[in-house]
Amino acid sequence: ELRCTVVRGGSLRIVTSYSQLDRPVQFLKGVGPKRADALARMGIGTARDLLYHIPRRYDDASTLTPIGSLAVGLDTTAVGRVRSKGVVPTRRGLRIFQVVLEDDTGMITVAWPGQPWLDRKIREGDTLLVTGPVKFFHGHQIQPREFTMLSRSQDDEPGTGTIFVSYPASEDVPQWLLRRVLESNLDEMLSWADDDEYLSESQRSARGLPRLSTALAALHRPSQLSEAESGRRRLAFDELFFLQLVQAQARRLATQVEPGIEHARTNALIKPLHEALEFTLTAAQTKALKEIFEDMTSERRMNRLLQGDVGSGKTVVAVFAMLLAAESGYQAALMAPTEILAEQHARRLSEWLHPLGVGVVLLTGSLSAPSRRAALASIESGEALLVVGTHALIQDAVSFDRLGLVVVDEQHRFGVRQRMALVEREGVRPDVVVMSATPIPRSLAMTLYGDLDLSVLDELPPGRKPVSTTLRAPSGRDEVYAFVDAQIGEGRQAYIVYPLVSESEKVDLLAASEEFERLRDDVFSHRRLGLLHGQLPPAEKDRVMRAFLAGDLDLVVATTVIEVGIDVENASVMVIEHAERFGLSQLHQLRGRVGRGAAESHCMLIAEAGEDAWDRLKVMRDTTDGFEVARADLRIRGQGDLFGSQQHGRDPLLRFADLLTDEDLLIEAQGAARALVAADPEFQKPENECIRGLVEARYHDRLEMFGVG
Repeated sequence: ELRCTVVRGGSLRIVTSYSQLDRPVQFLKGVGPKRADALARMGIGTARDLLYHIPRRYDDASTLTPIGSLAVGLDTTAVGRVRSKGVVPTRRGLRIFQVVLEDDTGMITVAWPGQPWLDRKIREGDTLLVTGPVKFFHGHQIQPREFTMLSRSQDDEPGTGTIFVSYPASEDVPQWLLRRVLESNLDEMLSWADDDEYLSESQRSARGLPRLSTALAALHRPSQLSEAESGRRRLAFDELFFLQLVQAQARRLATQVEPGIEHARTNALIKPLHEALEFTLTAAQTKALKEIFEDMTSERRMNRLLQGDVGSGKTVVAVFAMLLAAESGYQAALMAPTEILAEQHARRLSEWLHPLGVGVVLLTGSLSAPSRRAALASIESGEALLVVGTHALIQDAVSFDRLGLVVVDEQHRFGVRQRMALVEREGVRPDVVVMSATPIPRSLAMTLYGDLDLSVLDELPPGRKPVSTTLRAPSGRDEVYAFVDAQIGEGRQAYIVYPLVSESEKVDLLAASEEFERLRDDVFSHRRLGLLHGQLPPAEKDRVMRAFLAGDLDLVVATTVIEVGIDVENASVMVIEHAERFGLSQLHQLRGRVGRGAAESHCMLIAEAGEDAWDRLKVMRDTTDGFEVARADLRIRGQGDLFGSQQHGRDPLLRFADLLTDEDLLIEAQGAARALVAADPEFQKPENECIRGLVEARYHDRLEMFGVG
């Protein structure tokens, strides 16, 4: 019978009495202390680490061109044995390492100019896999972009079947050594992996997933590529399932452990606002409101993410939710990331609600002492039904009379802890709506915010003009400046954004501070300019934004501090310097600072003309759909460290799952996780004992982040 031992922060721990997969790698066949040290530097410390060392690529031998059929101009991948090798000097002093590669059909020269040191690495009899163009130079020749040593000498077999597997390797642990160690120990490790199986045969069958040991065998020894993909999907499901389990527990804790408020809709405020609005809600807004109202009128606490593109109308949806709380005799609070954004929300809410006789109280850190005392008193007495503020709302001095709803604006500016602080400090646990203006693919939202239910505003109100986006090389900068000046001459305002605050010796980029001085003293000396960046004192940042909002500045030179900004309806031009240095989603957020008013608006991206950068930036030119931009950004930048600071590559928790292609698995995993938590919240049933151990062992830090456990 399986049981779990929990080792916090460790890898999977599912054992009978002791899991053989936890055996130090040193004691596996063909390793020993010296090689174990080298493997440890690659993050391979146990048999389990070795078994889960993911292949980097697969090459199907049945699709490879035989050496005898290689033609000049062909970009190819070829496999063969090293027949001979040597270093050839040239007249210009360049030393070229060459081998003659052969298979059953013929021979070809493979050359590495300027890499004579390979002569010490490659031996006669080694099997190489090389990728590169076939050229004609003293006969057919390949100059490889990439090569892999599949086996060392005549004694090793390069692989079973027709699929060649290549692993991430290192100088101290080359490809051939990894393959040899894996091959020597794989059968035994696969037998140990059966102890890790937590899915029953019927559960695997229902989801079309192989047994865990079968999946791992398929990763390392596929007889065809579809086998390797089947194995990957099983391991991807495992990753997503356990991640969703943690979030399902957090969701249950937030919504079900303590009863929520059963709001009663009277339409005393909601109906008059509907009738007073000068626009019709979109179908997406109507659907989101239906979901929110259903949550708020149920016994279950609402914990919902309202996600939408810039300008999709999240605020008005939030206001209707706040009015439902007010109709029920409760208070509602909206928390914004900056004072100026909080003021903008308060101003807009007052415009909509003042005619209905509903007051809005603003609470920020910069209020005068008398104003602050008055605001705190009205909040504590319950007189203030709708409260808008910054993080000042979560300070100890603030005490709500009957807080029924919390709306948090701009999720990515508040950590989970801050979002929970306002919710958990009151006696009654209010409903929660988190508004995010950063469109992200549904699969990514489910992964990052699996503890929240999801409402999506995926359409813009009719009549909103799209922002025209153009790409320009640095040589066209003067024309861009002329266009900006012409727009200012017509009474408009503009932004110019830079990636850096000040010039750096390490990177040759234009920077906001230096460029501000140049633009102010030269190019736009006849205009009113302001400088805005994150290193300015808060009061100075606030002063500049207020001046821009009031129309006292024509042009703001800034860094990405304006990414989350206020609505300046008169701003019609956004110029972004070194656009190649920004992620697509960040560029889309910056573009969203213009196009808020009736005027036609423009976003001009100035970028160095590298082919890859321009291909990426063409996404911005070709679409204004934030969700399309986000999907492209995820595809290009990778998943990053979803819960940490890493920005590129795959998340350590998601080594097998791909959020762009595995959405079906994610939906399945979320459903299974939520069903399990509903049936056995603490995983106390005997059949779930191993799952409990896995969750605590692998996701302890995530449990803490969500306040679970």
